[in-house]
Amino acid sequence: MSKSVKRAGISLAAVGILVAAAAGCQSGGDSKKAAEVPKKAAPQSSAKDARTALQAAYKKTSAAKSAKVTLKMSMPAGAAGAAGAGAGDMVMSGVQSWDPAAMDMTMSGSAFAQAGKDAPDKIRMVQLDNVMYMDMGTALSQHMDGKHWMKMDLGALAQAGGGSAASSQSLTGGAEKQDPAQQLAVLTDSPSLKHLGSEQIDGAPAEHYKGTLTLDEMAASNQALDGMSAQDRQKLLDTAKQSGIKGYDTELWINKDGYPVQMNLGIATPQGKITMNAHYSDYGAKVAVKAPPAAETFDMAEMMKSAGAGAGTGGDA
Repeated sequence: MSKSVKRAGISLAAVGILVAAAAGCQSGGDSKKAAEVPKKAAPQSSAKDARTALQAAYKKTSAAKSAKVTLKMSMPAGAAGAAGAGAGDMVMSGVQSWDPAAMDMTMSGSAFAQAGKDAPDKIRMVQLDNVMYMDMGTALSQHMDGKHWMKMDLGALAQAGGGSAASSQSLTGGAEKQDPAQQLAVLTDSPSLKHLGSEQIDGAPAEHYKGTLTLDEMAASNQALDGMSAQDRQKLLDTAKQSGIKGYDTELWINKDGYPVQMNLGIATPQGKITMNAHYSDYGAKVAVKAPPAAETFDMAEMMKSAGAGAGTGGDA
């Protein structure tokens, strides 16, 4: 395998990991759609009432186990956490399950630019637990032994890239536990949680909530970091703080049935603002996901191991 092909593969992996992070967070919806002829009522509930509402929504969302989702993500150039991927926008739409973790989505957007001119306009991605499969199309399959599906085992990728337990947990934890219910649980712990009144979402009334969390508050609430040692957890936090990230803002809209229909997440970085906006519908939707046949998949973790071995010997193969 040539150095150019290795670099192309690593760029694809970077885009895929960015997708994994976005899919894991599942926080947000279309901010313009959120403002769809809003008719705000003066906030009338206390912080305690807001937490009670979010706790009830958490129970319903957890029990639903799945939903249809459209996720929009915008990443500024050089933003921390971009996993080497370029700046740009990404749109994902499809169906997601969080118990068990699975999804079937179609992705598009300018964030895939680093994959090169051969990259397809749209990429289908399926996820089963910590493993993602991305259909990279006919042109890119020429760089993957003629196979269309790129396999990304998130835990194996972290190890192949020389990552620590912290980096591995940050990837796999997101795939396992970051879901709408988890985001509700985290927002419930925000000391600044507020009920902003009622607005129209999809032509129906929805209650609007907003809260801010520092990195330390997020880490204390986020189950995706459970199982990490105190040292690895602190290392992850220190890395985020050193990059200039202090915390994030979350806005949430809950419909009359008690389900979140939209979540907007904003993270301020020195390079600009990262936004992740998702719109949810059809809670309890069926998620029937099957992994592609092994003969049709190209293992990115194995390629990264080979690339690392080649770099160590100075070879181009």
